[in-house]
Amino acid sequence: MDVVTGAQVAIALTVRMPREQLWELITAVDRIGEWSPETIGGTWAGETPGPAAGARFTARNRFADGSVGTVTCVVTEAERARTFAWTVLDAAGLVGSAWRYELREGIEAGSTEVFQSFTHGPGNTGAREAAEADPQALGRRLVTLCRNMTTTIGAMSAAETTNGPKR
Repeated sequence: MDVVTGAQVAIALTVRMPREQLWELITAVDRIGEWSPETIGGTWAGETPGPAAGARFTARNRFADGSVGTVTCVVTEAERARTFAWTVLDAAGLVGSAWRYELREGIEAGSTEVFQSFTHGPGNTGAREAAEADPQALGRRLVTLCRNMTTTIGAMSAAETTNGPKR
């Protein structure tokens, strides 16, 4: 039985930042390491160096055990100041996971409601390997992802509010 494919987490936060400014941050894959507790960097690849459907980027992640991995990501949706989504491919080119941000106007002027989700795909990933060895590992991984997503958005918001944009 496959308990990993379709496993997901989602968060919803309101940040004191306009949607356009937050869009610039969530699509700045080269800066994500400034805010994320897990992703240490990213680089746009190919002829479309920026958020557009079909664009690719490489991301580097550091996990709790100290290991570092590099993955290829493909943008599946990019609607300026509204949605940014991508899939992470496994070594065979299958979807290992799907990530999505949705941005909406917040209730207060200049604020944004952020919805972020992660869904595990059918591909081979570290989460799948861990869950096959220990069924409780998937739950722990999903909790970590949820915490990391919240931390990343909070750090983006705090850093940019305090220091202003760095682009």
